[in-house]
Amino acid sequence: MPQQPWIRRAVALAASLTVVIALGGCSAVGTLNALTVRGSQSVHAGVAYGPLPRQRLDIYLPAQAAPAAGWPVVVFFYGGSWNTGARSDYRFVGEALAARGVLTLVADYRLYPEVRFPDFLRDSAQALAYGLEHAARLGGDPRRVFVMGHSAGGYNAAMLALDARWLQAAGHAPSELAGWIGLAGPYDFFPTDNPDARPAFFHPDYPPRAQPIEFAPPDAPRSFLAAPVHDKLVSPERSTRQMADKLQAAGVPVTLKFYEGASHTTLIGAFAWPLRWVAPVLADVAAFIDQAPPR
Repeated sequence: MPQQPWIRRAVALAASLTVVIALGGCSAVGTLNALTVRGSQSVHAGVAYGPLPRQRLDIYLPAQAAPAAGWPVVVFFYGGSWNTGARSDYRFVGEALAARGVLTLVADYRLYPEVRFPDFLRDSAQALAYGLEHAARLGGDPRRVFVMGHSAGGYNAAMLALDARWLQAAGHAPSELAGWIGLAGPYDFFPTDNPDARPAFFHPDYPPRAQPIEFAPPDAPRSFLAAPVHDKLVSPERSTRQMADKLQAAGVPVTLKFYEGASHTTLIGAFAWPLRWVAPVLADVAAFIDQAPPR
């Protein structure tokens, strides 16, 4: 049976987008944002969580009515080797999660060369603290707050969830989280061969206690770890599988997913509707959030 013209166009569009996303760059996320289907009732853009210019976040409120206890809340950090990225590039993530009934905060944080480790973690902790403190006011459930990140943002999320120093400095603790979600994050990567990431960690003089793999406390929040099988930027075995194994050995509940058809970049791109055929990562993350009990 011949394909209908709209099916052929959709397939061509998806294939073109895959190429664009694989190449990376601002045009890729711009294309995804331009094609994003709105899933929120409103967006509060540029909300300050600190006094500095990059200490800002965007809030995506779900369109559907909040449950009695409030929507679950996700604070999301993007990747970019700690030297690139902007919250406005990830509208497609905020809208996708909001459409699933998740109150979503997409946060900026300071980048190299303005800062190095650990200042971007201090910013991330402040952004997550904002989510914890304002969840109820925004219609969220303060007992169901999750931190989530992709790539370098996955590192940020892991450090906040596993190393209590950062949230404690912001007046909170990892025990307040219902869970954390890491997508293709670098959890064990010293010495790194990524030239973009090296200066953020003082290569070759890497600071101590600066990798998530060094932390797997038995009381860590439940974890969702996912990676592409064939990730060429961050080793899925060294980082994702090893991190999952260490957490499971400590008794932490872990959901582990590997996606055959995704790349490092399309893993997050698959949150946008034109690329959801690449990997069911949005559905899997939403299921993890729905099934996680309140803290």
